[in-house]
Amino acid sequence: MPPHEGDGCALWRPEVSGSSRDHAIASVQHPDCIVHRVRGRRGRQGGFCLSSAAADRAIDRLAKTERGCTGDFMKPFTRTIIDLFDGKRRYLIPLYQRQYAWKVTPQLELLWQDIAREAGRLETGGGAIAPHFMGAIVIAQMKTFGKQVQAFEVIDGQQRLTTFQLLMVALRDVAAKYSPEYAAESAKHLINDGVMEDAAIERFKLWPSLADRRAFTRVVDPTAVVPGLDGVDADGDGVVRPSTAAHAYFADRIEAHICPGGVYDAFKLEKLFEALKTGLAVVSIELEGGDDPQTIFETLNSRGVDLTAGDLMRNFIFQRATGLGMVAGDLAIDQLYRGYWLPLDAWFWREGDTRGRLTRPRLDWLLSDHLAMMKAELVSVETLFDGYRRWIIDKTPFGADVEAELRAIAASATVFRRLTGYDGNDVLGRFGRFSRAFDVSTATPLVLYLGTTIEDQSELGAALAFIESFIVRRDICGLTTAGYNKVFTDLIARLRAVERPGLLAALRDGLATGTLDTARWPDDAEFGDAWRSRTQYKPARQGRLRHLFERLEERKRANSSEIVEIKTDLTLEHIMPQKWRTHWPILGFGHEDEATPSAEYLSRQGAREAKVHTMGNLTLLTHGLNAAVSNGAFSVKMPALRAQSALVLNRELHDHAEWNEDAITIRGASLFKIAAQLWQAPPAPASGPA
Repeated sequence: MPPHEGDGCALWRPEVSGSSRDHAIASVQHPDCIVHRVRGRRGRQGGFCLSSAAADRAIDRLAKTERGCTGDFMKPFTRTIIDLFDGKRRYLIPLYQRQYAWKVTPQLELLWQDIAREAGRLETGGGAIAPHFMGAIVIAQMKTFGKQVQAFEVIDGQQRLTTFQLLMVALRDVAAKYSPEYAAESAKHLINDGVMEDAAIERFKLWPSLADRRAFTRVVDPTAVVPGLDGVDADGDGVVRPSTAAHAYFADRIEAHICPGGVYDAFKLEKLFEALKTGLAVVSIELEGGDDPQTIFETLNSRGVDLTAGDLMRNFIFQRATGLGMVAGDLAIDQLYRGYWLPLDAWFWREGDTRGRLTRPRLDWLLSDHLAMMKAELVSVETLFDGYRRWIIDKTPFGADVEAELRAIAASATVFRRLTGYDGNDVLGRFGRFSRAFDVSTATPLVLYLGTTIEDQSELGAALAFIESFIVRRDICGLTTAGYNKVFTDLIARLRAVERPGLLAALRDGLATGTLDTARWPDDAEFGDAWRSRTQYKPARQGRLRHLFERLEERKRANSSEIVEIKTDLTLEHIMPQKWRTHWPILGFGHEDEATPSAEYLSRQGAREAKVHTMGNLTLLTHGLNAAVSNGAFSVKMPALRAQSALVLNRELHDHAEWNEDAITIRGASLFKIAAQLWQAPPAPASGPA
């Protein structure tokens, strides 16, 4: 048995076939027959996403139902693609479902291969056979009143249903150029007509969740005026929505299929429609009785499916909001979702971000850091949902107030967004750039706490400066980062016990209390010695060193009241080159001394090697030097460095007639004076009793 994969996951392609439609439906009195029909025949290749994890798990539930595990049962039916949308009906995607995410490769390509294969079989005279099964959907009929259109909530299978609708839209749009008859027939399976309660909404046979609604409805009916989309999926971000991409892909494939060689073939269009009408089907499992749809959704998607922690947490939160009576009806749920979760469905939060060896959607990192901040302890993103659920259930930190829970997440999201904004120049944006350069995402929970607690931005800047100084000084001194998770989460717990006016002092003192190498804040003596003498340059450290020198450049400009914005990417450069032997001989020695080095020469050579990678020998350039100049003699390289006088860091090089170990030492000491101001020392320890 392959691992369970949810609707929208990477595809697994065994196929289910059956001798007839009736036999495929089978009898609810014999659930094992259904299990056999959907699970048992996986030998033939070429099917589309069959076994559907949704089918496996839902049918498991069906079998358990018949054995008395619950008091209700689910009815399985076979529905062709056309059957699904025939007549006046609606499918509603609930809030807790993730957004539409199927891509051309592999999902849409595999689906089209199956469709084209079935259409081709019909074109060559293939007779009626049992439908080619393409997975399962699980739906629950909703209560409707008056003129409302019959509606079903989609529990599992929304990726399939959305894809089938986009396929029908593409068929309608392509057929409109060649066959008004088939265009009109296709349109019947996209739009409801006749009497209905709210035609602007109920006319759509599929009603996506809010985040997908604008893109989807524009594909189905570009002229439609759909209410309630203010602020949803705003245009102009340059992102092609999956529903738009799917429609374009299917339209291209359909046109190529019915117009071989660029010539329209009516027979091919006829058989393509027939394939959708009779040859391709899903198992539709329809809930009855008292089954709770949201609980079933979580059950169906609980074993390694392609759902993110954010997807599961959204479901968990809104399920509880409904169950606890926090909201009354769909309108209130919609308002709660719009007010707090809709911004988190933006593409910014769905983009992947990497920390260490793990890549996760940015939303998962936010929620992981938020939970670590709330609990004041380390949280693994790999077990985020289970950890969050246990915390909510066991500790009830918000009582029954789910809105307060959402409000806390939204507050953290605001800080996190500023922290990860690459162009932000406020205190959080600047700290975020520092954090990325130094790869210290472990500080983020503490920063979330400070950012959601301290309103005054100058005070917040002072708090972040303490953290930055702690990290920079430890980095320059070569101290480990291994204990940062505990250091920063312990600080959160410490700060929570402090009255608000004393927060800044408590943070500073908390950082200064560490005495072990895993947690101490180096003083000026240790920091200065490491700055002047310790090897700092390594290829893997270029990003953080560049950041430090950019800060030094900024401070030098501020000290001289010079305000010049340098927008170009700066590069790190050794003043005395790493390959110094050819053109930078040690004073008093020649190349012949390298062949038979004396003790004095070896001593001088060691001293030089120790200096080359220290801070005093590094600088920034607005554009890199070519290798010949970079490794060239002093008389060649110095004019090139002096030419880059846009940087204050390089103007002082004009005063040097030569560059050697003494010059490096002097410059290192000069730069340290600025560094000690930027990354200030911890408070001196309190003196003991006299």
